Amino acid sequence: MESMSSSVLLADLSAFSFHEHPVLVVENFWSQEERQFFREGMQSAAWKKLADLPKVREDFPHAGNWAKAEIDRAQGQRLMSRLQLPCIQSYMESFPHIAGHHVGFNYYAYAAGDCLLTHDDTDQGYKVEGVAPLHRRLAMVSYFHDEWRSDWGGELIIYRKRNAHATDQQDLEVTHCIEPRPGSLVMFTVPRFHRVCRVDQVAGAHRRLSVAGWFMTQHQ
Repeated sequence: MESMSSSVLLADLSAFSFHEHPVLVVENFWSQEERQFFREGMQSAAWKKLADLPKVREDFPHAGNWAKAEIDRAQGQRLMSRLQLPCIQSYMESFPHIAGHHVGFNYYAYAAGDCLLTHDDTDQGYKVEGVAPLHRRLAMVSYFHDEWRSDWGGELIIYRKRNAHATDQQDLEVTHCIEPRPGSLVMFTVPRFHRVCRVDQVAGAHRRLSVAGWFMTQHQ
């Protein structure tokens, strides 16, 4: 199993390839000023609790009542300007017959008792008026809370499949257990099974604040 100790340094990002390493972890990707900038955007955002999202709640039962919000324009522009990375562009351009590129990111806030059950990000919808659904290619999460302690939970667990067995259930093994450290960036190729561990009660009023979503392609 790997951990944050296997993260890529900012100085080495130019040589990173998702074709060689499907999981990218960068500590201190976001400065303290940038984290404050995104938290200010979160303060003015219109949040919806999981209880107010029936389709999502159906997909993720027993996940507490975490909250989700749209990113405003200023924060969205800052996010995309910082994610102009060669490794992202190279991977996204590697798929055949691309008709368009899309992104979809939101704010998320996890409080004590909140979690996200194991999934692989392949629930991508259906054709709408003849337009093919988007394909999620890279998942991204960045952490913008100002403080997080290791015993507060909320780790991102990433899995890989074991050798096939005669069973209907997925046989998974943990490859990464990633603490939600302030300012860190995590990206991984889709599909890939993962989950968010439950935030422990000892976190008190602290929230696990993040921006998460996908880089996606559209095909003819």
